[in-house]
Amino acid sequence: MYPAPFRYHRPATLEDAMALLARLGDGARPLAGGQSLLPILKLRMDEPTDLVDIARIPGMRHIDGQGESIRIGALATHARIAVSEVASRFPIVQDCATGIADAQVRARGTIGGSVSTADPSCDWPTMLQVLDAEVACRGPRGERVVGIRDFFRDAYTTALEEGELVTEIRFRAPPAGSGGAYLGFKKAAPAYPAATVGVHLGLADGQVCRQARLVLGCAGPRPVQSREAEQELEGKDLNRDNLRRAAEAIISCSDPPSDSRGSAAFKRTMLHSLFMRAAEIAIRRARGETVKGGTLYV
Repeated sequence: MYPAPFRYHRPATLEDAMALLARLGDGARPLAGGQSLLPILKLRMDEPTDLVDIARIPGMRHIDGQGESIRIGALATHARIAVSEVASRFPIVQDCATGIADAQVRARGTIGGSVSTADPSCDWPTMLQVLDAEVACRGPRGERVVGIRDFFRDAYTTALEEGELVTEIRFRAPPAGSGGAYLGFKKAAPAYPAATVGVHLGLADGQVCRQARLVLGCAGPRPVQSREAEQELEGKDLNRDNLRRAAEAIISCSDPPSDSRGSAAFKRTMLHSLFMRAAEIAIRRARGETVKGGTLYV
């Protein structure tokens, strides 16, 4: 299918883009890399009257990986993030960025576009929730910062207000003695994943969990996080029995849809397997080991 007819706009500055979006109203959509938006338009899941192309706006492609405050511009592509200092410092970021679709999509798709679309099958929303990220938004009323868990309201629905754009993703550098991993499972590179899991663990004395962040993707309309599941690990030894209990606790909160990628029962089985594997990688990384993570294929 082809998209419904629309008007195309290419503002030169962020201020011009925000003014256009505010003036055009509900029928306008921002266009960055287009790798999330264009399939939606082709399937007629959305029929906007106007597209506002923000891809050439300067000042939104930065990737600042130094220090304790990490900042990634909304127009930074998946490919650039994958080879950035941020990915080198935090392997969980590299796990996510390198597993998104194929090389062509990674070269054009942007982190801001992925977050703004709020597709339940996209990778960045799940991974960023593991890191307690924040989303910087800018619109007619100025800038505001929204916690990632509050940013996603429902499938394809965010906290963005009329005329607002995502300008930056921010998170704090995880402390020493911690490690994370992000794993996905899918049939082939261009396909959406059937299941994804993000785990970040802080260790004390090499074995006791002092902090846990556990998030499932493709498991409901929003990333699934369970404080009860995290408490199954915190203050306890990270042995297989405790990890299994945490996996069962968070998977019980999930609601994966049955679709062409598998039945709900199959996806829950995959989520359990991915969780145990991601937790093992996170533990080893927290201990200083170099371990490969990322996407698994059929």
